[in-house]
Amino acid sequence: MERIESFRIDHEKLDAGLYVSRIDGKQGACVTTFDLRFTRPNREPVMDMPAVHTIEHLGATFFRNSPQRDEVVYFGPMGCRTGFYLVMFGRLSSEEVFDLVVEMCNFILAFEGPIPGATPKECGNFSEQNLNMAKFYVSRYREELKKKRFTYPE
Repeated sequence: MERIESFRIDHEKLDAGLYVSRIDGKQGACVTTFDLRFTRPNREPVMDMPAVHTIEHLGATFFRNSPQRDEVVYFGPMGCRTGFYLVMFGRLSSEEVFDLVVEMCNFILAFEGPIPGATPKECGNFSEQNLNMAKFYVSRYREELKKKRFTYPE
């Protein structure tokens, strides 16, 4: 069986950053998957699940309400808990979505109040949220974004 593309990335060299993970097209449609890598895999602790869950809810809320909402296909966590995937329509570069990702960080850092979608009716695990830890991880990630790491290590 062929190894999938994401397993071909050297995670021992991978730093926090904003990377194009893959670009896929079919029948005239094109989508770009971005790797929003919050932590350095296998060298830093993974993010805790309540914080990941909160970032997922707030990030999805931000992207689905942004001016680019019609271009957003998906935002959600990586299973390894070191970051998130953002999938958008079009053949895009990390530089083209950089400001949007920084805006998401700013939105989460400024957010106060009940987490959107965190009720028993709206979410299958509504009570597992941690806004303070989410802000901690997002603050660190926003600082890492200033280094503008857009290319996977070789």
